[in-house]
Amino acid sequence: MTGNDTAAGILGVGIIGAGPVTQAIHLPALARLGDLFAVRHIMDADLAVAESVASRVGATHGSNVAALLADPEVDVVAICSPHQFHAEQVIAACRAGKKAVLCEKPFAMDAAEAEQISAVSKETGVPIIVGAMHTFDPGWLAAEANWGELPETAHTIRSSIVLPPNARFEDFATEVITRPATDSPDYTDPEVIRNALQGGIMGLAIHDLPLVRRFVPDFQDLEILQAHHVRPFGYVVSLRAGNRTVELRAVMSSTWKPEWTFEAISDDADLRVDFTPSYVQAGSAVARITRGGASSSHGPFGHNGYEGEWRELARLARGTAEPLSTENLINDLVFALAIAEASAAAATAEPAGAGA
Repeated sequence: MTGNDTAAGILGVGIIGAGPVTQAIHLPALARLGDLFAVRHIMDADLAVAESVASRVGATHGSNVAALLADPEVDVVAICSPHQFHAEQVIAACRAGKKAVLCEKPFAMDAAEAEQISAVSKETGVPIIVGAMHTFDPGWLAAEANWGELPETAHTIRSSIVLPPNARFEDFATEVITRPATDSPDYTDPEVIRNALQGGIMGLAIHDLPLVRRFVPDFQDLEILQAHHVRPFGYVVSLRAGNRTVELRAVMSSTWKPEWTFEAISDDADLRVDFTPSYVQAGSAVARITRGGASSSHGPFGHNGYEGEWRELARLARGTAEPLSTENLINDLVFALAIAEASAAAATAEPAGAGA
C-alpha cells in the first residue's frame, strides 16, 4: 500500500479468478466503493483474460497466485476461482498475512477442508467472509432486527428462485469475456441428474441456505421428502428438519422477469424477503413482516448484499468489526453439503421394487 493510500484509508484488493462473477459483480461493486478499496492485482490462469480485465481498472495482472499474495499493494484478497481451489487459496492468503479474505461460495469442498481453514484463520488472525451475499443484504439485516421470535416459532421456510440465464444479466453489467463452455447433458444418465442437482444446491440454493439455517439451527435429523432436478437448471426439494419443513425451488430458463424470495411462516407471523437480481446492482432486498394482522416493510436500501459483503470486509480489515464465527461458516457448509448429497441420492434412487 502506498503512503497516499494509507492516509486515505484505501485498501488494495487482489482478485484470484477473473471470470464473469469478477467482471460483472465484484468490479462494479468495487467501483462504487472507491472511498474504501482500489483494485491492485488481478490473477487468472488465462493470462490474456487477466490482462484484459485488469486493464479496466488499471491493476497489475498475472497468472500466478503466489505473485498476487506477495504483492505489497494487496491488503485484502477476493477468491473467485473454481471452487476446488478455494480452500488452498484461502489458507495461502491467510498465511501471506493479508488483512481479510473474501471467498466465493462454497469456501471448501467438505467439512475437513472447512475445519482446516478455520484453524488457519484462528492461527493467523485473518478474518474470512464467504460470499453468500444475501446474508449481507441490508434488507435481510433489517428483517433480522425486527422479526422477534419468528426463528423459534416458524414451521415452514421457503426459498423460491426464478431467473433468466446469468449471461443475460451479466451483459447488462459489463462486457463479459471468456464465459465457461457449456455442453448438452444426457438427462437419461442418472449420474448427470445427480451432478446437476448437487450443482444446483451448491451453486444457487447455497446463497439462501445460511438464511434457512437461521430457522433450522439443528439439522442432524434432516429428512428429504422429495427431490427433483428441473431442466435445464433448477431443482425442487422438500425436506424436514426437526419440526420444520423447508421448501427449496429454483428454475433458470428463458423467462425474462426474475423473482427471488425467501419466506418464513409461523402460526401468528410471517416474513417475506424479495431480493433483487445479483447482476443488475438494483439495490437491496425488501423485507415484509406480518404479525397479529399488522405489517411492516423494511427497504429498499441503497445497496445489495454484494456491496454489503465488501463493506463488511473493509470493517474486518480495519479491525472495526468482530470476525464472523468460523463455526457458523462450517455449519453453513455442512448444512448445504448434507442437503445436496441427500437430494441427489433421493432424486436418483430406484423406485421401490425396481429391478425385481
